[in-house]
Order: sequence, then structure tokens, then C-alpha cells
Amino acid sequence: MTEHAERQPSHPGTGTPLEILIAHLKRTRGFDLSGYKRPSLERRIRKRMDAVGVDDYGAYVDYLEVNQDEFPALFDVILINVTGFFRDAASWDYYAGEILPRLLEAVGPDDPIRVWCAGCASGEETYTMAMVLAEALGAEAFMERVKIYATEVDEDALNQARQASYSAEDVEPIPQGLLERYFDQSGERLTFRKDLRRSMIFGRNDLTQDAPISRIDLLTCRNTLMYFNAETQARILGRFHFALNPWGYLFLGRSEMLISHSDLFRPVNLKRRVFTKVVRASMRERFTALANATREVAEEPILEIRDGAFETSKSAQIAIDADGVLVLANAQARSTFGLSTADLGRPLKDLEISYRPVDLRSNLELAFNERRTVSLTPEPKAATLPDARVFEVQITPLHSGEQLLGATIVFDDVTRQRRLEDELITCRRELDSAHEELQSTVEELETTNEELQSTNEELETTNEELQSANEELETMNEELQSTNEELETINDEVRRRSLELNEINAFLETILSSMGVAVIVIDRDQRVQIWNAESTEFWGVRSDEAHGQHLFGLDIGLPLDRVRTPLRRVLAGTDDRAEVQLEALNRRGRQVRLNVTLLGVGLGPDDVRGAILLTAPVDGDGWSGDGTDGN
Repeated sequence: MTEHAERQPSHPGTGTPLEILIAHLKRTRGFDLSGYKRPSLERRIRKRMDAVGVDDYGAYVDYLEVNQDEFPALFDVILINVTGFFRDAASWDYYAGEILPRLLEAVGPDDPIRVWCAGCASGEETYTMAMVLAEALGAEAFMERVKIYATEVDEDALNQARQASYSAEDVEPIPQGLLERYFDQSGERLTFRKDLRRSMIFGRNDLTQDAPISRIDLLTCRNTLMYFNAETQARILGRFHFALNPWGYLFLGRSEMLISHSDLFRPVNLKRRVFTKVVRASMRERFTALANATREVAEEPILEIRDGAFETSKSAQIAIDADGVLVLANAQARSTFGLSTADLGRPLKDLEISYRPVDLRSNLELAFNERRTVSLTPEPKAATLPDARVFEVQITPLHSGEQLLGATIVFDDVTRQRRLEDELITCRRELDSAHEELQSTVEELETTNEELQSTNEELETTNEELQSANEELETMNEELQSTNEELETINDEVRRRSLELNEINAFLETILSSMGVAVIVIDRDQRVQIWNAESTEFWGVRSDEAHGQHLFGLDIGLPLDRVRTPLRRVLAGTDDRAEVQLEALNRRGRQVRLNVTLLGVGLGPDDVRGAILLTAPVDGDGWSGDGTDGN
């Protein structure tokens, strides 16, 4: 049994190690990750596990239990707060130019306007919405009428949003005119106007489990739904539907299309991701309408209404008695099938309607024998001819107790519906082809695109998978953006350190050059690391020629054999310092007497990493750059 397998039973919950981790976070921190898409969630958690050096989920649960400070770091990684002012500027232009005028006309000149910015992150889009509304209403009307509720599950992001303070780089997307009107300079940062900020309320709200804010006129939730799976998205959208007023608008991110939620929201502009609420009649309204209709009918003569309704019905209807004789035919049946009053009283079998457009005789007998309604559905290809008409037929037997009175036959003309269905099928097939071309480079969707052409049900499934893939790509883009920002910060730090290192190296070179002493620095392998200008001038070997070479392999006029033993003692840490006097030839071939001082380089006697050789002439011997001596 592996260590991970032994560890799992100690944590409550069942399922995969990832599900156990998710259950642990919900139980200990009240943060439910079960609705998040698994590929993105696994990548984010794995990134944090790699940062702390943990290999598997079970070990990471143990790490979380021991290190309480790890929870905020994990949530910061999971909750990708990538946002910005006027993000996707074309959508904001459409929102300000087309949607806000409609909304202001719908709510009235003095009514309050309630806005909900769900998943507000660090507040940039919330303040963008405030600027757009203030431009449309004016600052005074904005403060009197507008209330903006901004919610987020990440407390750190909420705290940043509440401060309303941003750097010059953050506000670059804001047009200069808006920046001057709505932001105040505060040192190196810019702060949103305090008088307008009072109309904005920031608070924590978990879209997956907390109650929604009600009576909302504008609801923005951009690039948030894409992190959740389909079931959780449906639950959140149900809450949005409850929250939004009938005249309100929903503003989503560019990867969120609501293809499979047409019962909740209909698109106003699908390209700009603006939707409006599908209003449903409440149960109380339905019962009220039904009761009113019942009272009105009761006030009219029932027989006249029944006859009138039969005669004027848009569906062709005929009535047959128990002997199969035609007794009634309304106006629509007479005009559609060429019947006249002379045909009343004739057997149905003698009339053309008995076999055209469908066979009524055998089905009428079936309805009489089994005493049930028989429905006849036209063939799928019945409407292929230009002038063909297609009918759905219902044969309903009429009884009075056990006695069979006859039957009514209703012909519903579904020609237009069938042709529209055929056109819809054709359009859907064309849409399938368009999706194939659009996704030709995505290998994972090739199989789905082929299946997408087969049936209408597969079309809906493929569209949902396509939306999920787009959301996943948008999620990865935001992760990459977050990573790029981190890398830019690291690069700035590396550049700053490089500049400091260059300055230190230049300073060190100046010191070594100004000492008037030949300085050679070697590592533990006795290879030259530093060779100053004095060494070059004295021994005739350039720094680039000496660097990296073994000290005792250099062809210079210094007799290094007498230096070898004291150098080894210094490198071994036995001696901190050693001095040797030597007779040598300089680069001019002149005899000089030198004093060589050896110093150890390191953190202590037990950690010597190299040595410094300081070479200077003994008093009275020559040492000058022009090759002359001092005598």
C-alpha cells in the first residue's frame, strides 16, 4: 500500500483525491469548489502544490491542516482576478449607446436604478459601469437615483475594490476625458471620486450558494460563468433570472453565450453578449385569467357559443354519426376539402375526404372499436411538393354513457410548420458546417463536429461543448495573463539587480585598478576568476586570456612553484594568510623582487571558496607601467 493510499482514510469524504480535497475545503472553510470546471481547477491547485513542493492531493490536505496560511494563497491562485477598465471596449460602447437609452426610457425619469456587478474582482468593471451611468444621467442624477451592488467571493479582491485606488498603468484604458472627470490624483495613484463612490456597495456573495440581490435593472457578470460546469451555470442563471426586473438587461463576457438557456434569457445582441429576461406568467396570473374566462362564458348562451366556435374554428372539423354519415362540417372544412351542404347526410366513405389527405375509414373504425382518440401524423416528406398541404388529424369518438354517438375529426394544417421545420433542419445543417470550419484546427472537437451533423439533439450537445471549450480557453488566457504579470514583475527585479551588479563590478574594478597592486583571484580549482589591469601591465597577459585558466598553467615571469604549497594551505583553510618573497621577471624582462600575499576567500576556515594573490614589489624594486624601474 502506498503512502497516499494509507493517508486517504484519515480525511472524511469519498471519491477521488481531488474530490476529497474539495470536500475538505468546503467543510473547513465554507468555500464550495464542487461547481468549478475540473480541468481549470486541477491546473490551479497543481500550480499551488508545485509551489509548496507537494506531489499529491492527500499530502496537500495534510499540508493545509498544518499550515493555515496556505488557504489564502490557494484561494488567490484559484480565483483568477484578471479584469480591467472598459474591458472589451466595443461591447461597452454598444452598452452605453444602445442599451442604456432603452433602460432609461423603460424605468422612467425619476425611478431608482439598481445595478448588480456579480464577480466584480478588484472593481475595475464596477467603476466602469459607474462612469457609463454617470455619463448617461449626469453626476447629480447618478448620486440620487443609482445604487450599484458589487459582489465577489474573494475578500482580498473586495478590499482592493473598496479602496477605489489604482495605479497609472491600471487606468490606461480609460479615455482621458473620463479619467479627468471621475478620478482624483493621490500621490502616484488615482482614486475614484468619493461623492460617486457613496452610491456603490461592495460585499461578499458566493454565486453558487448565496441568495441573489433582487429588483435589478442592470446585471453584469463578465467572464465569471465560464469557470463553472453546466449544472452550476444553470443554477446561477436561475438566480439571475429571479434577480432581474422584466425590463432589465444581463451583460456577460465574450465567451458566455447562453445557448442552452433560451427559456431564461433571450439575446438582445449575441455578439456583444447582452441579454434580456424571458418573462413568465405567474401561477396566480394564470388562475385569474382562467377564472375571468369562465365567468365570461357563463354569461353567454352556451349553445350559441359552441356552434359559433365550431363554425369559426381555424381548424377544419367534421362530425360523423355512429353509422359513418357526415352530419357536420365547419366553414374551414368546407373551404379546404370542397364540401357543401349537399354532402351533409352522405356516408363518409362516399366522399373524397375519406381517403384524402389521409385514410379516415380504417382509423375511424379503430377509434369506434377501441373507444379512444386516434391521432394521425403526416409522413416526414409530405410537404416536399410546393403546393402540398400537410395535416395532423385527430379522430375522437363521442359517447353518451355506453352508447356510441359518433366522432369528431379535426384537421390541423401544419404545412407551414413542417416547412419551417425543414428549413430549420437545413439551417442547422449549415450551422454544423460553419462550426466545422470554425473549429478545424481544434483536434479535440473534430469527432464532435462530425456527430453534430447527424441529429438535432447532437447539435445542442456540441454547442454546449463548444461554449465550454471557449470558456476554458478564456480561463487559460486569463491564467496566462496573470502569469505574464508575475513574470514582468520578476523581469523588472532581475533588471534592477543586474544594474546593481554592474555598478558593483565597475566599482570593484575601479578599486582593484587604483590599488597599484597586481591582484589575481582564483577559485578552489586554482582557475583565474579576476585579473586586474595591474596584473596585465606587469605580466603582459590580458584579462580575457587569463580568465578561466589554471594559475600554474600561465606563462608569466613569476616562479609559482614556491607559491604552490602556501596556496594549498590557504585553500585548505589551514592558514588564513601567507606571504612569499620571490625573484621574478616582469613583462619587460627586468629582474624584480616581489612580495606575494595569499589570502583565503570564503565564509570561514571550513568554507574557503578561493584565494586572492596580491603581488607588489619590495621597497626599492621597480614597478611602473612604462617598463622602467624606480632605481
